[in-house]
Amino acid sequence: MPAEPASAEARRKAAREVIDILHEIATLLNTHLDRQQLSYCVSLIENGANPEALAKVIRTLREEYPPSSVDGDDDDEASAGAR
Repeated sequence: MPAEPASAEARRKAAREVIDILHEIATLLNTHLDRQQLSYCVSLIENGANPEALAKVIRTLREEYPPSSVDGDDDDEASAGAR
């Protein structure tokens, strides 16, 4: 039975590496998806979700619920205008 835990650990490591590579690609493409969000998307697609439909849902949600100014982006623009 010792081979089973090692196998599970190898699968986890491989999955982590795949997500890391996909995250690098997503970053280059400016998707603004973090590793957790990307992992959810991969899981949905692996379970049969249509990738184009998933992308459309993400775009729609981002339009309806824009990021709050918690990131500090709005503060930077306000500060730049005050200079």
